[in-house]
Amino acid sequence: MNTLTLRAWMTPRRLMAVSVVVALLTIALKTLAWWITGSVGLLSDAMESFVNLAAAMFGLWMVTVAARPADDDHPYGHDKAEYFSSGFEGILILGAAGAIIWAALPRLWAPQPLEQIGWGLALSVASSVLNGVLAWVMLRASRVHRSIALEADAKHLLTDVWTSAGVLIGLLLVGLTGWLWLDAVVAIGVALNIVREGVRLIARSAQGLMDTAVEPEVQAEIDAVLARFTQRSGEQAVVHFDHVLTRKAGQRRFVNLHMHLPPGWTLGRADDLRQQVEHALAQAVPGLHASLQMLPDGVEPLTVDLSEPPEGSVAGHAH
Repeated sequence: MNTLTLRAWMTPRRLMAVSVVVALLTIALKTLAWWITGSVGLLSDAMESFVNLAAAMFGLWMVTVAARPADDDHPYGHDKAEYFSSGFEGILILGAAGAIIWAALPRLWAPQPLEQIGWGLALSVASSVLNGVLAWVMLRASRVHRSIALEADAKHLLTDVWTSAGVLIGLLLVGLTGWLWLDAVVAIGVALNIVREGVRLIARSAQGLMDTAVEPEVQAEIDAVLARFTQRSGEQAVVHFDHVLTRKAGQRRFVNLHMHLPPGWTLGRADDLRQQVEHALAQAVPGLHASLQMLPDGVEPLTVDLSEPPEGSVAGHAH
């Protein structure tokens, strides 16, 4: 499947809807596996699937909000809504980890025999395959759409796959050794493992809400375009760029910069070059929103720090 087909058919909203359906299926499979075996490890696995469902539903809502066009109240769009999805998913993961440990501790002190382990393993493997395939598809789509909501949900599903793998290993060890307490130990280990992923998602969401710069590879594309349009006369730059500031918001990328031009250029000639630069940036970084301020060479814009009182005035003095 090529990139264009992936972008057209595997949209964030559509994949989130699929994630909701898969979460319902895995809940049914894993709950049945726990009910058949009585394994607290499988119970922990089933509880995390409820987190998957809540996260997928919230993620579906947030990618729907993020797709809304800009309006008067949100002139830069709604793209940052995806960060709320990622942060919410991280919080849910931490909550699930606490619930798993709470359920496992009593079994650690008083282990219980397990039943029909074979059926439990089969059902758990089936649900893991579903989650693994969906996670792989969502990770690919997240790179195409630059969607942190898709990436967060995919990584959560992968965490669920590793959780299931740990539970399966625990069940196999219980069957081989007869040590019933291993079931609870594996459940607690699973909980501690998913705590790490939850903390990562929350931290990344917080960073996204604080207007971080674009990725290094995107910055390199921007720098390459600007270098191509820089013009020199001997050692002196005739056309050059500075004050290049970037930020990212969900799927969108922004760049603001100054374009210095020879003072003798007509406004029409300067605007023609500006359009060429904007077009080249948009081609190099699809979806990039570029804002260029044209200035005569040797001139810098006046910047005013509003936190400082005007010269000659007395700060804090009221007349």
